[in-house]
Amino acid sequence: MKNLLITIVCLSIAASCTTKVSPEDKIIAQLKQEIIQDLTENILPFWASHSLDPSGGFYGTLNFDGTPKEGVSKGGILNARLVWTFSSAYRILNDEKYRTLADRAQRYFLDHFIDSEYGGSFYVVNADGTPLDMHKDTYQNVFAIYGLSEHYHATGNKESLDAAIAIYQKLIEYAYDPVNGGFIESFTRDWQMIDKGFPKTMNTNLHALEALTNLYRVWKDEGLKQHLREEIDVMSHRVLNQATWHEQLYLSMDWQNQRDIDSYGHDIEFSWLLVEAAEVLGDEDILEDTRRIAVNLATVQLEQGIDEKGAMMYEKSSDRLIDRLEWWTQAETVVGFLNAWQISGDIKFLHSAVRTWEWINTYMIDREYGEWYSGVNPDGTPQGKRVKADQWRCPYHNSRMGFEVLRRFP
Repeated sequence: MKNLLITIVCLSIAASCTTKVSPEDKIIAQLKQEIIQDLTENILPFWASHSLDPSGGFYGTLNFDGTPKEGVSKGGILNARLVWTFSSAYRILNDEKYRTLADRAQRYFLDHFIDSEYGGSFYVVNADGTPLDMHKDTYQNVFAIYGLSEHYHATGNKESLDAAIAIYQKLIEYAYDPVNGGFIESFTRDWQMIDKGFPKTMNTNLHALEALTNLYRVWKDEGLKQHLREEIDVMSHRVLNQATWHEQLYLSMDWQNQRDIDSYGHDIEFSWLLVEAAEVLGDEDILEDTRRIAVNLATVQLEQGIDEKGAMMYEKSSDRLIDRLEWWTQAETVVGFLNAWQISGDIKFLHSAVRTWEWINTYMIDREYGEWYSGVNPDGTPQGKRVKADQWRCPYHNSRMGFEVLRRFP
């Protein structure tokens, strides 16, 4: 990328007498070109060509080379994220093949993951689509809201909106804590709380924020608006420790921290999702505060989480640093630093976003089999033959990086 940026600078000199283009605009133009090329020629085509299961829906697991593992179960988190990804791709890229895939993902999710008896969505189904693990994981259900509300946003399909609202209402009835705010972690099929030792987590509440934001974007319900406002406050002042600028990962019902862990990837992801939530909410005072928080979060993650090559490390606990380099943390880092630059104007954030993208482009993209490696060692070598798809491995993070670049820099 550096050579390409030099080329842009040189070519721009010839036009400088008539057109004034800032150095930042040139950097963004090239960054956008490269990221969108990866999105449209690598990430999305990989999923469109490898993930479809001829027996219905999408494969539950894809090997490192894109080949499916036959007969394995299908995760609700993966399938909800596929609904979101293909719906966003259709809405933003206006390509009918992604409408077809979005509709396929939506139909399979509604037919196989929705619990018609108790409401909400199942955690895992068998390869044939019959229920396997029927417990109600709040994390899984907020992603169902996220994906289905996006399908409605992209297609206008009312069935998707109705399903998203129904799941939201079940979560408010059973998973929402009216005393302390926020959402509880996990339940049986019939919504009896499961004791995991930490009734609330950062990760579930972070993605509840994301889901409420996307649902409110398309459904301006007053009760939802108040829950979104409260979740912004919970994440900003209960989950986030503003003394350290790290989120607390495992929490009691009244938000007492259970473990000392700094998760750099989640913190940088939170930085921009929080601002997005405030923008959709439409409260200027809250938006101003979230922007302050976002810049502080980005500053600390830049100082503490970026390794010598520009990649974001995983996490640090009280006794050790986990320096493995996951695909999703890199994608969220690019968006988080771009967001901080747009808010603050501080060029270090733009340069950091470019540096992380250059690392992705050099080390993370799988040039042989497509998509990205799931993980890379600190020396830049891929971590074995890790799968490209399963319950937790999906196209949502790295495709969203491309969608965010298109949204922010049209």
